[in-house]
Amino acid sequence: MNEKLQRMLELYREVSHLAMAAGLLDWDQQCYMPPGGAALRAEQLATLAKLAHERLTSPEMGQLLDELEPWAASLDPDSFEASVVRVARREYDRATRIPAELEAEFSRAASAGFAAWAEARQAGDFRIFAPKLERLVQLTIERAEALGYEERRYDALLNLFEPGSRTSQVQALFQQLKEGLVPLVHAVAERVDRVKNDFLFGGYDERKQWDFGVRLLKAIGFDFQRGRQDRSEHPFTVGFGSGDVRLTTRFQPYLGSALFGTLHEGGHGLYEQGIPPEFAGTPVGSAASFGVHESQSRLWENLVGRSRAFWRHFYPELQALFPERLGEVDLDTFYAAINRVEPSLIRVEADELTYNLHIFLRFDLELKLIEGDLKVADLPEAWRAGMRELLGRAPENDRDGVMQDVHWSQGAFGYFPSYTLGNVLSVQLFEKAKEERPDIPQEIERGEFAGLLGWMRERIHRHGGKFTGTELIVRATGREADAAPYLRYLREKYEEIYGL
Repeated sequence: MNEKLQRMLELYREVSHLAMAAGLLDWDQQCYMPPGGAALRAEQLATLAKLAHERLTSPEMGQLLDELEPWAASLDPDSFEASVVRVARREYDRATRIPAELEAEFSRAASAGFAAWAEARQAGDFRIFAPKLERLVQLTIERAEALGYEERRYDALLNLFEPGSRTSQVQALFQQLKEGLVPLVHAVAERVDRVKNDFLFGGYDERKQWDFGVRLLKAIGFDFQRGRQDRSEHPFTVGFGSGDVRLTTRFQPYLGSALFGTLHEGGHGLYEQGIPPEFAGTPVGSAASFGVHESQSRLWENLVGRSRAFWRHFYPELQALFPERLGEVDLDTFYAAINRVEPSLIRVEADELTYNLHIFLRFDLELKLIEGDLKVADLPEAWRAGMRELLGRAPENDRDGVMQDVHWSQGAFGYFPSYTLGNVLSVQLFEKAKEERPDIPQEIERGEFAGLLGWMRERIHRHGGKFTGTELIVRATGREADAAPYLRYLREKYEEIYGL
């Protein structure tokens, strides 16, 4: 290996290992840490963030990249060597725009913000969280200004999650989706009583749910020798290389909460476990983008996990586990119930059809926050007004409203659009996989997933972060993100379920 490249990777691995240590502390804070540790944990995370930032932006790193780029330009752009230089340059250029002290303060504020959010949710009092959120918004604006942008401040934040994206592109995609989704939602609303799902609420032992969720994770290919699952306030996945991938789930009165939450995080976990081990600690050791990552979770949760084919295989097992609740419920009734359309207050509990409306609201609100058109103090009422407009109902409390998601408490502004992009990409990828491997639908009916997972491994996972999300999707499907297949999928599915 080129000696300068080897030295650059040594430096970058130090950065990556510090980030992984911070990620492990964050995982612990969300899963096990007692509330009393929050203040010290914030300082620990701030220290790690500062150290990682200083190493990434060191003069030596900059000089190595300057010297490596001409050499890398002579290589195959798809090669590991060319890719790590290209991605490291992007990361270096972005990081050098942000002062180390600002990065440390942001990390400190994010840790404190999460602790305040958890406390505020428990107490049902937004006022506990509001000061921390105000600080995070202020620091986020400072970071956006430091990063720079061509059109709008929010563009700088989008690029942290979807390199190359712009606010105008997100708005255009969301408008296209609204035009296709809203009429369908209204049509289904007129027949909402056609589908009943009351039998999915209450009476489901959590231990049995946990065991069945683990059974499904193993079936789709999640390797528990290289991963684990825990409980958290808000489900999430974190990867420390392909050999240590951690999922979390949670339990609610609704059976589908843990069931589909587990499959969702399992999709994330499969992606993390599919990135080549040799990429760990390098600039290409993570996913292409958050939207691509979300495409994997939504694919396994919805296109597989909410399909009739999937439950032809697994439903008898679930019935046997809960005979008193499901014993007299046939497959078609169960399938319709898990796909029932009902405007929900909670994003992670939302059905496929109305899910994106939740994202539209969050995008609109955080765009206004970042551009100075909305104050944190006015956020709860703006949330309620937006919910009434988009979903026809509003939360009675802020726990089920503005405080339901963890993202803002951690400063993850610009993240939410990736969820809708992931929905769009999930169908685009699934259709391409079936086109190239026509046996996939029949394999799913038999509870076999190696074909689908193998296609994702080949087209998505094995590339890690070598390409941007857009580049990777074009390579995998032949075109950029296209909402048409997603809208067609939803229309065909829900017209059949609701007899439209």
